[in-house]
Amino acid sequence: MSATAEDAAAVAAPAEIRRIELRIGGMTCASCANRVERKLNKLDGVTASVNYATEKARVDYPAELETAQLVAQVEAAGYTARIPSPSSEPGARPAEGTDPARALRGRLVLSTALAVPVIALAMVPALQFTYWQWISLTLAAPVVAWGAWPFHRAALANLRHGAATMDTLVSMGTLAALGWSVYALLLGTAGVPGMTHPFTLTAPPGGGAGAIYLEVAAGVTTFILAGRYIEARSKRRAGAALRALLDLGAKDAAVLRAGSEVRVPIDLLAVGDRFVVRPGETIATDGAVEDGSSAVDASMVTGESVPVEVRPGDTVVGGCVNAGGRLVVRATRVGADTQLARMARLVEDAQNGKAEMQRLADRVSGYFVPVVIAVATGTLGFWLGTGGGAAAAFTAAVAVLIIACPCALGLATPTALLVGTGRGAQLGILIKGPEVLESTRRVDTVLLDKTGTVTTGVMEMHAVRTADGVDADTALRLAGAVEAASEHPIGRAIAAAAEAATGPLPGVAEFDNLPGLGVRGVVAELVTSDTAEEVVAHAVLVGRPALLAEHDIALPADLVTAQGEAEGEGRTAVAVAWDGVARALILVGDAVRPTSADAVRGLQAVGLTVMMVSGDNTAVARAVAAEVGIEADAVIAEVAPEDKTAVVQRLRGEGKVVAMIGDGVNDAAALAAADLGLAMGTGTDVAIEASDLTLVRGDLLGAVDAIRLSRSTLAVIKGNLFWAFAYNVAALPLAAAGLLNPMIAGATMAFSSVFVVTNSLRLRSFRPTHR
Repeated sequence: MSATAEDAAAVAAPAEIRRIELRIGGMTCASCANRVERKLNKLDGVTASVNYATEKARVDYPAELETAQLVAQVEAAGYTARIPSPSSEPGARPAEGTDPARALRGRLVLSTALAVPVIALAMVPALQFTYWQWISLTLAAPVVAWGAWPFHRAALANLRHGAATMDTLVSMGTLAALGWSVYALLLGTAGVPGMTHPFTLTAPPGGGAGAIYLEVAAGVTTFILAGRYIEARSKRRAGAALRALLDLGAKDAAVLRAGSEVRVPIDLLAVGDRFVVRPGETIATDGAVEDGSSAVDASMVTGESVPVEVRPGDTVVGGCVNAGGRLVVRATRVGADTQLARMARLVEDAQNGKAEMQRLADRVSGYFVPVVIAVATGTLGFWLGTGGGAAAAFTAAVAVLIIACPCALGLATPTALLVGTGRGAQLGILIKGPEVLESTRRVDTVLLDKTGTVTTGVMEMHAVRTADGVDADTALRLAGAVEAASEHPIGRAIAAAAEAATGPLPGVAEFDNLPGLGVRGVVAELVTSDTAEEVVAHAVLVGRPALLAEHDIALPADLVTAQGEAEGEGRTAVAVAWDGVARALILVGDAVRPTSADAVRGLQAVGLTVMMVSGDNTAVARAVAAEVGIEADAVIAEVAPEDKTAVVQRLRGEGKVVAMIGDGVNDAAALAAADLGLAMGTGTDVAIEASDLTLVRGDLLGAVDAIRLSRSTLAVIKGNLFWAFAYNVAALPLAAAGLLNPMIAGATMAFSSVFVVTNSLRLRSFRPTHR
């Protein structure tokens, strides 16, 4: 190959893209997150998303790029970046000394103690004794110098990198207020004995040589510290659900080795290990029960409050609590592959994502601070140019600097996502990303897969109908013998029922599976008469009546009638013939989930049209639909598994916004094709990966909760963004017009961020649909 061809091939070959999550330090507002994000995205091939609320950056980067280059790029912007160690868990609590709320509390307490008398003296002229202004300076100076030091430090760091953030505004405002006051006290008339200073909500007229703003400097610092402290505590509470989820995991396990129990750390547990779970202990990892029976409390993992009975052969999930007897479990998944770890990963991925609305807010906040500084400068010049006086000009300019707050914009979406997805995880609902919330708002039609979603997906035998003179046990035994070699769910149900009713089944020879029709084989039985024993072989057919028709075997009239009645009740009629004669029908059915009818009513109550798709015949599908409250004309039956995607696409082509709920491999394509895919957590990994929402509990009522929670989270996000935008749109003109005292402006600014976070915390009280 020539050099030119090699170069062309290298260009054509797609670069390997890797993903890493960085923990970002030093961010104090949304404009910081926007600055880090823009800095990372300047690197070739890098796509980064920085979340201010979670203080993390999710970075997709080409394999040839070193992670150290990513860290260096963040540090070049004036912030710190750390690559989490492999052992660190998502959502883990920070070290005791790194809790931002703890660090802020000390500054807040001392600043409050010093600022309260300063504010009281400024607001109540009756308290202004001789030389009160010098006492105020003595008290206010430490507040501005030490209490506001985090703001000054961040402003200096940003200045070195040619940037401006919220800290720049706070630092400029408080230092300007303190500096003006020192000037007025030392060089103006404010320091004379007996000076009084009335408190006003608006910009005072005059030259300003006798005006001091110590209450502004101390008050703004204290209010913003209080806001940051409440915000930090609230953000911790917002992420509490994810941390609680991770705390469920056991720390060690009692592994059986050489017949004795050995306690080993959970990190050393391997697939195939057998471990003991005693009553009251947490199940160490996902596995299958090999010995013992018990009731398992899975409420913290699935949201299901009723303990589940388990016995040998049943699967259990790590993090659940053994509420009854002793269990011996064989580990099937460990570490990052367990359901608990995958749930935590999905929740954290969703929390780190950004909705389109948040991207808009981030773009706005990126330009916000420079615009505010320009507006403050313009306000100062306008007031001075129109003869308003230095005091009025200074007051208005400082108010503009202080009242502007991009923090609320940056917190509006991620805090609501943090709380909403965490609450969803507690209820067994995994929301894969913020864009899913938009989809739930637009959905108007829900398409339910029947088997495994509306029904349990487990077939059971209900009855045997025989032709005249045919023994029911004989028919069941012969059918069960042939079906024992089949893997079909109906076949397994018949074989299990036959073995339970008639004992061990005879063997089958010449077995043949006929896809879509049934099975056939030769069953030999030992028949004992009064005189002798002989082996009698029967050629047996078991399957759809169409299978018998292919062999020119007709159903007797009484069995045709029984078939019609069974299908009208939602049962599937399996025909049994041997030796060329149709002799019985075995009626099997898939039990409807107890909560399906309530779930359908719940979906309809939130304004959704509910439809059902099934591969079963129309009569069976409509019978199940009628049982759960779905209209007959909303049933799409006799659909091949590969055609479910076409059904979704047809509905979308009719202008419907479709949510698909399914559980099997054959539902994965339809889940991916729908506007919103919801997978039952009891289903396959393929279906879960293809979906947008996962219902861990495997209960259709979870779909109602998922849509309600998603819509509630979206409503909170919209409320937060409206407040954040409306606050700034209304507050900046008032401040520029001199209608706001800077101290009141500072309190209002701090409240805006607190409001957004506390409004998001309302989602913690979301209650699931009654069961």
